[in-house]
Order: sequence, then structure tokens, then C-alpha cells
Amino acid sequence: MTKVAPPHMKTLLIVYHSMTGGTAQMAQAALEGARTEADVQTTLLHADDADAQAVLKADGYLFMTPENLAAVSGRMKDFFDRSYYGVLGQINGRPFAVAVCAGSDGSNAVRQIQRIATGWRLNEVAPPLIVCTHAQSTEAILQAKQITDADLQRCRELGEALACGLAAGVF
Repeated sequence: MTKVAPPHMKTLLIVYHSMTGGTAQMAQAALEGARTEADVQTTLLHADDADAQAVLKADGYLFMTPENLAAVSGRMKDFFDRSYYGVLGQINGRPFAVAVCAGSDGSNAVRQIQRIATGWRLNEVAPPLIVCTHAQSTEAILQAKQITDADLQRCRELGEALACGLAAGVF
């Protein structure tokens, strides 16, 4: 009897940065959603702990950042800067999605990540998810965030969709 090797278990990497807790809540919810798919291993890494090796080991990505001054957070940008050339040309075509915890519209932070992903030749497989906290005053910007259940559910669904797509070989 011939033994058949088990298929390669796919890996979803969630990289996030959070300053006031909002993006951390979103990342945790996405992780919960992704872990409903038994055939996908999900790794959650803070941007400070993520590097090119983690990116190379993953089959798909979810990049999550707060909006800071209409841009990705500095630590998230640092992750991309530290990893960019170490993976260039080696992850072409892999799927990714973006989620932003924004005080206003979050669109510029999304565009920044999309531009980086274009350079990596990644394939965006879901519309960007922007959770708007409407934090506009200094006090509101600096206070700990509490993401609504409805927005956390959207994050769970995004994580689950990415994991299911990886497991099914859709992307």
C-alpha cells in the first residue's frame, strides 16, 4: 500500500500594531475567525516581532494597523521596511487583506499597504476593512478604544474568509 503524504498545511500570518487597543482587538477577532478553519495554521504577530522569515513561511497575510496621522503606524511601516527586500520576488501571488482601525476614514493607510503589497506582487483577495472609531480630539485619540461587537464580527469574518480560501486552494 502506498502512503500519500498529507497536503501542505497552509499558514495565515496576521501582522498588527496597536497603540490604544483597537487594532489589537480587531487582530484577536480575526485570529478567532481564522482558527475556525482546522486546515490552516494561523500566526498572530505584533509588528515589532514580525520579520521577513515570518512572511516567507506564510501562505497568506492579513495586515492590520491603526491610522496614525492619515497613515499606517510607524511600527507597522518599520515591519514593512525591515521585511521588504528580504522577501521581494519570493512571495509573488500570495493572498493578502488589510484592516485599519481609523479615527477618520483610514483610506490613506489602506493605500500605503496596498502599494507595498503591489511591490511584493501580492494578490488582494478581500476589500479593505476599515473600522472607524471617530476619534478626532486629542483625548479621544489617546484613550483606550473599545471596538463594537459588529465591527469585531466583521474582523472575525475576514479572518475566517482568508483561512477558508487558503484551505480550499481558492487563492
